[in-house]
Amino acid sequence: MLLKYFYDKMLAQASYMVGCSETGEALVIDPARDINPYLQAARDEGLRITHIAETHIHADFVSGSCELAEATGAVLYLSAMGGSDWQYAIANPSTILLHDGDSWMVGNVRLEAIHTPGHSPEHLIYQITDTKTADKPLGLFTGDCLFVGTVGRPDLLEEIVGDVDTKEPNARAQFANVQRLKAMPDYLQVWPGHGAGSACGKGLGSLPTSTLGYEKLVNPAFQLTDEAAFVSWLLTDQPETPRYFAHIKQLNKAGAPLIADLPEPMHIHNREALDKILQMFLVFDTGSVEQFAARHIPGTINVPLSSDRFNTHIGWYVDYDLPTYIVCDEAELTHIMTMLYAIGVDDVPGYFTPEVVADYNGIIRGVSIAQASALVQTGKATLIDVRNPDEYREGHIPHAISLPMGSLFKKLELVPPSQQVIVHCGGGLRSQIVASMLQRVGYTNIRNLTGGIDAWKKAGLPTEN
Repeated sequence: MLLKYFYDKMLAQASYMVGCSETGEALVIDPARDINPYLQAARDEGLRITHIAETHIHADFVSGSCELAEATGAVLYLSAMGGSDWQYAIANPSTILLHDGDSWMVGNVRLEAIHTPGHSPEHLIYQITDTKTADKPLGLFTGDCLFVGTVGRPDLLEEIVGDVDTKEPNARAQFANVQRLKAMPDYLQVWPGHGAGSACGKGLGSLPTSTLGYEKLVNPAFQLTDEAAFVSWLLTDQPETPRYFAHIKQLNKAGAPLIADLPEPMHIHNREALDKILQMFLVFDTGSVEQFAARHIPGTINVPLSSDRFNTHIGWYVDYDLPTYIVCDEAELTHIMTMLYAIGVDDVPGYFTPEVVADYNGIIRGVSIAQASALVQTGKATLIDVRNPDEYREGHIPHAISLPMGSLFKKLELVPPSQQVIVHCGGGLRSQIVASMLQRVGYTNIRNLTGGIDAWKKAGLPTEN
Protein backbone atom coordinates (compact mmCIF):
# COMPACT_ATOMS: atom_id res chain seq x y z
CA MET A 1 0.00 0.00 0.00
CA LEU A 2 1.12 3.53 -0.79
CA LEU A 3 0.00 6.66 1.06
CA LYS A 4 0.74 10.20 -0.10
CA TYR A 5 -0.07 13.44 1.71
CA PHE A 6 -0.88 16.74 -0.02
CA TYR A 7 -1.23 20.02 1.84
CA ASP A 8 -2.37 23.51 0.83
CA LYS A 9 -0.75 25.81 3.39
CA MET A 10 -2.89 28.81 2.47
CA LEU A 11 -6.14 26.98 3.14
CA ALA A 12 -4.65 24.58 5.72
CA GLN A 13 -6.29 21.78 3.72
CA ALA A 14 -5.07 18.19 3.51
CA SER A 15 -5.83 15.55 0.91
CA TYR A 16 -4.52 12.04 0.45
CA MET A 17 -3.72 9.44 -2.16
CA VAL A 18 -3.99 5.74 -1.31
CA GLY A 19 -2.50 3.36 -3.84
CA CYS A 20 -2.23 -0.37 -4.33
CA SER A 21 1.14 -1.17 -5.89
CA GLU A 22 -0.01 -4.66 -6.89
CA THR A 23 -2.97 -3.57 -9.03
CA GLY A 24 -1.85 -0.02 -9.85
CA GLU A 25 -5.12 1.49 -8.62
CA ALA A 26 -5.27 4.67 -6.57
CA LEU A 27 -7.83 6.58 -4.52
CA VAL A 28 -7.72 10.33 -3.82
CA ILE A 29 -9.55 11.57 -0.72
CA ASP A 30 -10.82 15.16 -0.55
CA PRO A 31 -8.95 16.47 -3.61
CA ALA A 32 -8.35 20.19 -4.06
CA ARG A 33 -9.45 21.91 -7.26
CA ASP A 34 -5.90 22.05 -8.59
CA ILE A 35 -5.56 18.41 -9.59
CA ASN A 36 -2.06 18.60 -11.10
CA PRO A 37 -0.30 17.38 -7.93
CA TYR A 38 -2.41 14.19 -7.90
CA LEU A 39 -1.89 13.50 -11.59
CA GLN A 40 1.86 14.00 -11.22
CA ALA A 41 2.05 11.80 -8.13
CA ALA A 42 0.15 9.03 -9.91
CA ARG A 43 2.54 9.22 -12.87
CA ASP A 44 5.56 9.18 -10.56
CA GLU A 45 4.29 6.06 -8.77
CA GLY A 46 3.00 4.26 -11.85
CA LEU A 47 -0.60 4.37 -10.59
CA ARG A 48 -4.01 5.03 -12.16
CA ILE A 49 -6.45 7.21 -10.24
CA THR A 50 -9.53 4.98 -10.28
CA HIS A 51 -11.41 6.17 -7.19
CA ILE A 52 -12.20 9.55 -5.60
CA ALA A 53 -13.88 10.01 -2.21
CA GLU A 54 -15.08 12.99 -0.21
CA THR A 55 -15.57 13.00 3.54
CA HIS A 56 -18.26 15.70 3.30
CA ILE A 57 -19.49 18.74 1.37
CA HIS A 58 -16.68 21.19 2.02
CA ALA A 59 -17.21 24.86 2.86
CA ASP A 60 -13.64 26.16 2.94
CA PHE A 61 -12.25 25.10 -0.44
CA VAL A 62 -13.63 24.12 -3.81
CA SER A 63 -13.48 20.37 -4.24
CA GLY A 64 -11.52 18.98 -7.16
CA SER A 65 -13.56 15.78 -7.33
CA CYS A 66 -15.42 16.70 -10.51
CA GLU A 67 -12.22 18.02 -12.09
CA LEU A 68 -10.29 14.86 -11.22
CA ALA A 69 -13.10 12.53 -12.31
CA GLU A 70 -13.26 14.27 -15.68
CA ALA A 71 -9.50 13.93 -16.16
CA THR A 72 -9.20 10.30 -15.07
CA GLY A 73 -12.60 8.64 -15.44
CA ALA A 74 -12.43 7.66 -11.76
CA VAL A 75 -15.51 6.63 -9.79
CA LEU A 76 -16.80 9.15 -7.25
CA TYR A 77 -17.66 7.93 -3.74
CA LEU A 78 -19.90 10.44 -1.94
CA SER A 79 -22.02 10.42 1.18
CA ALA A 80 -25.69 9.44 0.94
CA MET A 81 -26.24 10.43 4.55
CA GLY A 82 -27.47 13.64 6.15
CA GLY A 83 -31.04 13.84 4.92
CA SER A 84 -32.50 15.41 1.79
CA ASP A 85 -31.21 18.92 2.49
CA TRP A 86 -27.60 17.78 2.35
CA GLN A 87 -27.57 15.27 -0.47
CA TYR A 88 -25.00 15.77 -3.20
CA ALA A 89 -26.44 16.98 -6.51
CA ILE A 90 -23.37 16.27 -8.65
CA ALA A 91 -24.36 15.15 -12.15
CA ASN A 92 -21.82 12.39 -12.64
CA PRO A 93 -23.03 8.96 -13.76
CA SER A 94 -19.99 7.26 -12.18
CA THR A 95 -21.01 8.11 -8.63
CA ILE A 96 -21.55 5.66 -5.79
CA LEU A 97 -23.42 6.96 -2.75
CA LEU A 98 -22.23 5.62 0.58
CA HIS A 99 -24.13 4.74 3.75
CA ASP A 100 -22.80 4.00 7.20
CA GLY A 101 -20.88 0.72 7.09
CA ASP A 102 -20.49 0.54 3.31
CA SER A 103 -17.09 -0.64 2.11
CA TRP A 104 -15.20 -0.98 -1.16
CA MET A 105 -11.81 -2.06 -2.43
CA VAL A 106 -9.00 -0.15 -4.11
CA GLY A 107 -6.88 -3.06 -5.19
CA ASN A 108 -5.99 -4.82 -1.93
CA VAL A 109 -6.95 -1.84 0.22
CA ARG A 110 -10.37 -1.82 1.88
CA LEU A 111 -12.19 1.41 2.77
CA GLU A 112 -15.17 1.49 5.14
CA ALA A 113 -17.48 4.49 5.51
CA ILE A 114 -18.40 5.55 9.05
CA HIS A 115 -21.17 8.13 9.35
CA THR A 116 -20.06 10.88 11.73
CA PRO A 117 -22.52 13.80 11.58
CA GLY A 118 -21.79 16.88 13.65
CA HIS A 119 -19.49 19.09 11.64
CA SER A 120 -21.92 18.49 8.78
CA PRO A 121 -24.92 16.13 8.54
CA GLU A 122 -23.50 13.98 5.74
CA HIS A 123 -19.97 13.63 7.12
CA LEU A 124 -18.13 10.32 6.74
CA ILE A 125 -14.89 9.02 8.21
CA TYR A 126 -13.04 6.40 6.14
CA GLN A 127 -11.42 3.46 7.91
CA ILE A 128 -8.64 1.87 5.89
CA THR A 129 -7.29 -1.69 5.96
CA ASP A 130 -4.32 -2.98 3.97
CA THR A 131 -5.67 -6.50 3.49
CA LYS A 132 -2.42 -7.73 1.96
CA THR A 133 -0.67 -7.05 5.27
CA ALA A 134 -3.30 -7.69 7.95
CA ASP A 135 -7.01 -7.99 8.57
CA LYS A 136 -6.87 -5.21 11.17
CA PRO A 137 -7.57 -1.58 10.18
CA LEU A 138 -4.58 0.71 9.81
CA GLY A 139 -6.10 4.13 10.34
CA LEU A 140 -8.83 6.68 9.80
CA PHE A 141 -9.24 9.51 7.31
CA THR A 142 -11.18 11.73 9.68
CA GLY A 143 -12.01 14.70 7.45
CA ASP A 144 -13.42 17.52 9.56
CA CYS A 145 -14.75 15.29 12.34
CA LEU A 146 -11.46 14.80 14.21
CA PHE A 147 -8.38 16.99 13.94
CA VAL A 148 -5.04 16.85 15.71
CA GLY A 149 -5.82 18.44 19.07
CA THR A 150 -9.52 19.19 18.59
CA VAL A 151 -12.69 18.27 16.69
CA GLY A 152 -14.57 19.99 13.88
CA ARG A 153 -16.83 22.89 14.70
CA PRO A 154 -20.58 22.15 14.74
CA ASP A 155 -21.92 25.64 14.02
CA LEU A 156 -21.10 26.19 10.36
CA LEU A 157 -24.53 25.37 8.95
CA GLU A 158 -26.13 27.86 11.31
CA GLU A 159 -23.43 30.46 10.61
CA ILE A 160 -23.18 30.23 6.83
CA VAL A 161 -26.46 28.88 5.46
CA GLY A 162 -28.91 29.93 8.14
CA ASP A 163 -29.93 26.49 9.41
CA VAL A 164 -31.21 27.84 12.71
CA ASP A 165 -31.09 25.84 15.94
CA THR A 166 -28.68 23.29 14.52
CA LYS A 167 -25.40 24.07 16.26
CA GLU A 168 -26.32 22.52 19.62
CA PRO A 169 -27.69 19.27 18.13
CA ASN A 170 -24.60 19.12 15.93
CA ALA A 171 -22.37 19.62 18.97
CA ARG A 172 -24.14 16.74 20.70
CA ALA A 173 -23.58 14.65 17.57
CA GLN A 174 -19.88 15.45 17.82
CA PHE A 175 -19.95 14.27 21.42
CA ALA A 176 -21.44 10.98 20.22
CA ASN A 177 -18.72 10.73 17.57
CA VAL A 178 -16.05 11.10 20.23
CA GLN A 179 -17.62 8.31 22.29
CA ARG A 180 -17.61 6.11 19.21
CA LEU A 181 -13.96 6.93 18.54
CA LYS A 182 -13.04 6.17 22.15
CA ALA A 183 -14.10 2.57 21.57
CA MET A 184 -11.74 2.14 18.62
CA PRO A 185 -8.17 0.82 18.96
CA ASP A 186 -5.50 3.25 20.15
CA TYR A 187 -3.06 2.19 17.43
CA LEU A 188 -5.18 3.60 14.59
CA GLN A 189 -3.49 6.37 12.62
CA VAL A 190 -5.43 9.62 12.27
CA TRP A 191 -5.22 11.55 9.00
CA PRO A 192 -7.30 14.74 9.33
CA GLY A 193 -8.67 17.08 6.68
CA HIS A 194 -7.08 20.27 8.03
CA GLY A 195 -4.17 21.64 10.01
CA ALA A 196 -3.42 24.73 12.06
CA GLY A 197 -4.98 27.90 10.69
CA SER A 198 -8.18 26.34 9.38
CA ALA A 199 -11.46 28.00 10.34
CA CYS A 200 -13.18 24.58 10.46
CA GLY A 201 -12.33 24.23 14.13
CA LYS A 202 -10.53 25.87 17.03
CA GLY A 203 -7.06 25.05 18.27
CA LEU A 204 -6.02 22.74 15.45
CA GLY A 205 -2.56 21.27 15.90
CA SER A 206 0.19 21.81 13.37
CA LEU A 207 1.24 18.16 13.17
CA PRO A 208 0.01 16.50 9.96
CA THR A 209 -1.03 13.24 11.61
CA SER A 210 -1.63 11.61 14.97
CA THR A 211 -2.85 8.37 16.49
CA LEU A 212 -6.21 7.78 18.07
CA GLY A 213 -4.49 6.77 21.30
CA TYR A 214 -2.58 10.04 21.49
CA GLU A 215 -5.74 12.05 20.82
CA LYS A 216 -7.49 10.18 23.62
CA LEU A 217 -4.71 11.34 25.95
CA VAL A 218 -4.34 15.00 24.97
CA ASN A 219 -7.26 16.17 22.83
CA PRO A 220 -9.63 18.28 24.99
CA ALA A 221 -12.65 16.75 23.25
CA PHE A 222 -11.74 13.35 24.70
CA GLN A 223 -11.30 14.68 28.23
CA LEU A 224 -14.86 16.00 28.59
CA THR A 225 -17.12 13.17 29.72
CA ASP A 226 -20.22 15.28 30.37
CA GLU A 227 -22.22 16.07 27.23
CA ALA A 228 -23.36 19.52 28.40
CA ALA A 229 -19.80 20.54 29.27
CA PHE A 230 -18.60 19.24 25.90
CA VAL A 231 -21.26 21.22 24.02
CA SER A 232 -20.41 24.40 25.92
CA TRP A 233 -16.70 23.97 25.23
CA LEU A 234 -17.20 23.19 21.55
CA LEU A 235 -19.45 26.19 20.90
CA THR A 236 -17.16 28.67 22.67
CA ASP A 237 -14.41 30.71 20.97
CA GLN A 238 -14.74 29.22 17.51
CA PRO A 239 -12.89 31.30 14.88
CA GLU A 240 -14.68 33.85 12.77
CA THR A 241 -16.40 32.24 9.79
CA PRO A 242 -15.09 33.51 6.44
CA ARG A 243 -17.80 35.00 4.23
CA TYR A 244 -16.90 32.81 1.27
CA PHE A 245 -17.82 29.59 3.11
CA ALA A 246 -21.51 29.95 2.24
CA HIS A 247 -20.83 30.18 -1.49
CA ILE A 248 -18.40 27.27 -1.54
CA LYS A 249 -20.74 25.01 0.43
CA GLN A 250 -23.43 25.39 -2.22
CA LEU A 251 -20.92 25.14 -5.07
CA ASN A 252 -19.53 21.85 -3.77
CA LYS A 253 -22.98 20.43 -3.19
CA ALA A 254 -23.79 20.81 -6.89
CA GLY A 255 -20.26 20.24 -8.18
CA ALA A 256 -17.91 22.98 -9.31
CA PRO A 257 -17.60 23.80 -13.02
CA LEU A 258 -14.52 22.56 -14.81
CA ILE A 259 -11.69 25.10 -14.95
CA ALA A 260 -11.27 24.43 -18.68
CA ASP A 261 -14.81 25.71 -19.22
CA LEU A 262 -14.10 29.05 -17.52
CA PRO A 263 -13.04 32.08 -19.62
CA GLU A 264 -9.45 33.24 -19.20
CA PRO A 265 -8.88 36.77 -17.83
CA MET A 266 -8.02 39.36 -20.48
CA HIS A 267 -5.26 41.94 -20.12
CA ILE A 268 -6.98 45.36 -19.97
CA HIS A 269 -4.86 48.35 -20.97
CA ASN A 270 -7.49 51.08 -21.21
CA ARG A 271 -7.55 53.56 -18.30
CA GLU A 272 -11.09 54.63 -19.15
CA ALA A 273 -12.21 51.00 -18.84
CA LEU A 274 -10.43 50.73 -15.49
CA ASP A 275 -12.19 53.81 -14.14
CA LYS A 276 -15.58 52.41 -15.15
CA ILE A 277 -14.79 49.00 -13.67
CA LEU A 278 -13.82 50.60 -10.34
CA GLN A 279 -17.23 52.24 -10.12
CA MET A 280 -19.04 48.91 -10.33
CA PHE A 281 -16.74 46.06 -9.31
CA LEU A 282 -14.00 45.10 -6.86
CA VAL A 283 -10.42 45.35 -8.05
CA PHE A 284 -7.77 43.62 -5.91
CA ASP A 285 -4.18 44.87 -6.13
CA THR A 286 -1.72 42.07 -5.36
CA GLY A 287 1.29 44.36 -4.87
CA SER A 288 3.26 44.53 -1.63
CA VAL A 289 2.18 46.53 1.41
CA GLU A 290 4.97 49.02 0.76
CA GLN A 291 4.18 49.43 -2.95
CA PHE A 292 0.48 49.95 -2.35
CA ALA A 293 1.03 52.38 0.53
CA ALA A 294 3.31 54.54 -1.63
CA ARG A 295 1.09 54.59 -4.72
CA HIS A 296 -2.09 52.84 -5.78
CA ILE A 297 -5.27 53.23 -7.76
CA PRO A 298 -7.86 54.77 -5.40
CA GLY A 299 -10.68 52.31 -4.80
CA THR A 300 -8.59 49.17 -5.25
CA ILE A 301 -8.16 46.74 -2.37
CA ASN A 302 -4.67 45.62 -1.44
CA VAL A 303 -4.27 41.89 -0.83
CA PRO A 304 -0.52 41.28 -1.18
CA LEU A 305 0.45 38.16 -3.06
CA SER A 306 3.05 37.58 -0.34
CA SER A 307 0.27 36.92 2.18
CA ASP A 308 0.30 33.37 3.53
CA ARG A 309 -3.52 33.54 3.46
CA PHE A 310 -3.90 35.27 0.09
CA ASN A 311 -7.06 33.57 -1.13
CA THR A 312 -8.64 33.56 2.33
CA HIS A 313 -8.13 37.32 2.58
CA ILE A 314 -9.66 37.80 -0.87
CA GLY A 315 -12.56 35.65 0.25
CA TRP A 316 -13.44 37.96 3.14
CA TYR A 317 -14.49 40.70 0.72
CA VAL A 318 -15.16 39.24 -2.73
CA ASP A 319 -18.71 39.54 -4.09
CA TYR A 320 -19.57 36.26 -5.83
CA ASP A 321 -22.51 37.87 -7.62
CA LEU A 322 -20.22 40.25 -9.52
CA PRO A 323 -17.07 39.97 -11.63
CA THR A 324 -13.71 40.38 -9.89
CA TYR A 325 -10.67 42.12 -11.36
CA ILE A 326 -7.04 42.06 -10.26
CA VAL A 327 -3.84 44.08 -10.57
CA CYS A 328 -0.86 41.74 -10.89
CA ASP A 329 2.34 40.98 -12.74
CA GLU A 330 1.53 38.99 -15.85
CA ALA A 331 4.02 36.32 -14.80
CA GLU A 332 1.99 35.71 -11.63
CA LEU A 333 -1.43 35.44 -13.30
CA THR A 334 -1.61 31.64 -13.55
CA HIS A 335 -0.57 31.20 -9.92
CA ILE A 336 -3.07 33.82 -8.76
CA MET A 337 -5.92 32.27 -10.72
CA THR A 338 -5.16 28.85 -9.22
CA MET A 339 -5.57 30.38 -5.76
CA LEU A 340 -8.75 32.22 -6.74
CA TYR A 341 -10.27 29.10 -8.28
CA ALA A 342 -9.55 27.31 -4.98
CA ILE A 343 -12.17 29.51 -3.28
CA GLY A 344 -14.58 29.66 -6.21
CA VAL A 345 -13.67 33.09 -7.57
CA ASP A 346 -14.34 31.96 -11.14
CA ASP A 347 -15.64 35.17 -12.72
CA VAL A 348 -12.43 37.13 -13.39
CA PRO A 349 -12.91 38.79 -16.79
CA GLY A 350 -9.72 40.82 -16.75
CA TYR A 351 -6.55 42.00 -15.07
CA PHE A 352 -4.30 45.06 -15.09
CA THR A 353 -0.52 45.09 -14.82
CA PRO A 354 1.25 47.30 -12.25
CA GLU A 355 2.37 49.80 -14.91
CA VAL A 356 -1.12 51.31 -14.88
CA VAL A 357 -0.70 52.26 -11.22
CA ALA A 358 1.84 54.94 -12.16
CA ASP A 359 -1.00 57.10 -13.50
CA TYR A 360 -2.65 57.31 -10.05
CA ASN A 361 -1.69 58.84 -6.71
CA GLY A 362 -3.55 56.94 -4.00
CA ILE A 363 -1.59 56.45 -0.77
CA ILE A 364 -2.05 54.91 2.68
CA ARG A 365 -0.11 56.79 5.31
CA GLY A 366 1.76 54.87 7.96
CA VAL A 367 2.05 55.99 11.55
CA SER A 368 4.94 55.18 13.86
CA ILE A 369 4.57 53.48 17.23
CA ALA A 370 5.45 56.70 19.07
CA GLN A 371 3.01 58.79 17.02
CA ALA A 372 0.20 56.27 17.47
CA SER A 373 0.74 56.09 21.22
CA ALA A 374 0.56 59.86 21.55
CA LEU A 375 -2.52 60.20 19.33
CA VAL A 376 -4.47 57.47 21.13
CA GLN A 377 -3.57 58.69 24.63
CA THR A 378 -4.70 62.23 23.82
CA GLY A 379 -7.94 61.02 22.25
CA LYS A 380 -7.03 62.32 18.80
CA ALA A 381 -7.29 58.93 17.10
CA THR A 382 -9.30 55.72 17.32
CA LEU A 383 -7.21 52.54 17.33
CA ILE A 384 -8.75 49.53 15.56
CA ASP A 385 -7.32 46.02 16.07
CA VAL A 386 -8.26 43.90 13.03
CA ARG A 387 -6.75 40.63 14.28
CA ASN A 388 -8.79 37.56 15.18
CA PRO A 389 -10.68 37.60 18.50
CA ASP A 390 -8.38 34.99 20.05
CA GLU A 391 -5.34 37.11 19.20
CA TYR A 392 -7.01 40.14 20.77
CA ARG A 393 -7.79 38.21 23.94
CA GLU A 394 -4.19 37.04 24.27
CA GLY A 395 -2.97 40.63 24.40
CA HIS A 396 -3.87 43.95 22.81
CA ILE A 397 -2.86 47.61 22.86
CA PRO A 398 -4.73 49.60 25.53
CA HIS A 399 -7.81 51.41 24.18
CA ALA A 400 -7.76 49.35 20.96
CA ILE A 401 -11.19 48.36 19.64
CA SER A 402 -11.48 44.78 18.38
CA LEU A 403 -12.83 44.74 14.83
CA PRO A 404 -11.69 41.54 13.05
CA MET A 405 -11.20 42.06 9.34
CA GLY A 406 -14.00 39.66 8.50
CA SER A 407 -16.49 41.63 10.63
CA LEU A 408 -15.69 45.01 9.08
CA PHE A 409 -19.03 45.59 7.39
CA LYS A 410 -21.04 44.11 10.26
CA LYS A 411 -19.57 46.66 12.67
CA LEU A 412 -18.63 49.59 10.45
CA GLU A 413 -20.24 51.94 12.97
CA LEU A 414 -17.21 51.36 15.21
CA VAL A 415 -15.06 53.25 12.69
CA PRO A 416 -15.67 57.00 13.21
CA PRO A 417 -15.90 58.93 9.92
CA SER A 418 -14.74 62.25 11.37
CA GLN A 419 -11.79 61.25 13.56
CA GLN A 420 -8.39 59.91 12.56
CA VAL A 421 -8.41 56.10 12.57
CA ILE A 422 -5.33 53.93 13.07
CA VAL A 423 -5.70 50.29 12.07
CA HIS A 424 -3.29 47.56 13.10
CA CYS A 425 -2.77 43.81 13.10
CA GLY A 426 0.25 41.68 13.98
CA GLY A 427 2.73 43.04 11.47
CA GLY A 428 0.85 45.36 9.13
CA LEU A 429 -0.48 43.18 6.31
CA ARG A 430 -4.05 42.49 7.41
CA SER A 431 -4.48 46.08 8.58
CA GLN A 432 -3.36 47.24 5.14
CA ILE A 433 -6.14 45.18 3.57
CA VAL A 434 -8.66 46.74 5.93
CA ALA A 435 -7.26 50.25 5.38
CA SER A 436 -7.64 49.90 1.62
CA MET A 437 -11.19 48.61 1.99
CA LEU A 438 -12.10 51.51 4.29
CA GLN A 439 -10.68 53.92 1.74
CA ARG A 440 -12.80 52.27 -0.94
CA VAL A 441 -16.01 52.87 1.01
CA GLY A 442 -15.18 56.53 1.56
CA TYR A 443 -12.96 56.91 4.63
CA THR A 444 -10.19 59.49 4.15
CA ASN A 445 -8.71 59.49 7.64
CA ILE A 446 -7.16 56.00 7.73
CA ARG A 447 -3.58 55.27 8.77
CA ASN A 448 -1.79 51.93 9.17
CA LEU A 449 0.32 51.27 12.27
CA THR A 450 3.84 50.57 11.02
CA GLY A 451 4.95 47.14 12.23
CA GLY A 452 1.66 46.42 14.02
CA ILE A 453 1.43 45.14 17.56
CA ASP A 454 4.66 43.17 17.06
CA ALA A 455 6.58 46.45 16.75
CA TRP A 456 4.60 47.89 19.67
CA LYS A 457 5.74 45.03 21.90
CA LYS A 458 9.35 45.28 20.72
CA ALA A 459 9.29 48.94 21.71
CA GLY A 460 8.44 47.85 25.26
CA LEU A 461 5.02 49.51 25.25
CA PRO A 462 2.24 48.01 27.39
CA THR A 463 -0.45 45.59 26.33
CA GLU A 464 -3.46 44.23 28.18
CA ASN A 465 -5.75 41.23 28.02
